Amino acid sequence: MNGVIILDKPAGFTSFDAVAVMRGLAHEKKIGHTGTLDPMATGVLPLLIGRAAKAADLLPDTDKEYTAGFRLGERFDTGDVTGRVIERSPIRASREELLRALERFRGDIMQVPPMYSAVSVGGQRLYKLARQGIEIEREARQIHIGALELTEFDENEQRGVLAVACSKGTYIRALIEDIAGAAGTLGVMTSLRRVRACGFTEDEAVALEDLRGLSAGGKLDTVLRPIETLFEDYPAVGVSAAQAARFCNGGGLDIGRLRMPRMALREGQRFCVFGPEGRFLGLAAVRTERNELGFLKLFAEIN
Repeated sequence: MNGVIILDKPAGFTSFDAVAVMRGLAHEKKIGHTGTLDPMATGVLPLLIGRAAKAADLLPDTDKEYTAGFRLGERFDTGDVTGRVIERSPIRASREELLRALERFRGDIMQVPPMYSAVSVGGQRLYKLARQGIEIEREARQIHIGALELTEFDENEQRGVLAVACSKGTYIRALIEDIAGAAGTLGVMTSLRRVRACGFTEDEAVALEDLRGLSAGGKLDTVLRPIETLFEDYPAVGVSAAQAARFCNGGGLDIGRLRMPRMALREGQRFCVFGPEGRFLGLAAVRTERNELGFLKLFAEIN
C-alpha cells in the first residue's frame, strides 16, 4: 500500500501512536507523518504510507490552520491545561483589549519556543529538561502568522477560541501566552484542533474508528490518496518513455527537450514528473547551470 491517508487524530494519542496503529491496520512498516500533534490535540494528520514515507522531508511549506481554545488568568508550566498552574492573575481582559493585542501577532513575528517542546538546544530536547525542572534560555525564532482571528470570547468566563493560520514551527501554546501578555494578563491553551495541513482539510480526514472498520473490511484503499496529492503546489511536467527511463535511473532531463509550462524558472524550483501514461514518477529540481531538471526523488516502483 502506497499513498496518503488523512487521519482525524483523536485526543490522547501522540503522532507516534497514530503511526503505530496505522502500521497494523495497513500491514505496512514504512509509515510516516507530516507534522507532530501533541496528545491533547485533534485533527488533520496526513499519514505517509509505503513509498509515500519518502516525501516527509520534501513537502511544500504551506501554512497549517488551527482552532485553539484558551482561558485567561492562569499560566501553566506546559502552556496547556495538561500541566500544572504556576501563576495566576486577577487582571481580566475585555474583547476589545484582546482584539488590539491580536494586531501585534499577525505577519512575521519572533517567538520563543516553550520549554515543553521537542526543540533541541545543545543536543538536549527542551521537554526533557523541563521534566527535570530545568529552564534554559531559548533563542526566538521567526514564524509567520497568516491569519489570526478571535472567533469566540466570553468576558465573564474569560474563555475564547482563536482561528490561526501559521507557518511550520509555530507553537500555538506560546502564541496564546504571548497574546494574553499583550492584553495585560496570563493565558493557557485549553484545546487545539488542526483543521488544515499540507493542503488537506478536516472535511477530508477520517476518524480512527472508521479506519479500523475499513481495514477489517479490506477497504482501506478507498481512502488512500495518491502520493502526488502531497505536491499539488508544484508544477508538473510530462515526459516520454525514454525520458522516464532516464529519470527513474537517476538521470537529469534536458529542459530544452521537455514540454515545460510557460513560466520563469529558478534554481532549485521543484517539478512533479509524470510518465507518458500519466503515472507519477517523482520530483525533479531545476539546475540552471546545466539547463536541466535534476533528479530529486523517485516515488514510482521500477518494474
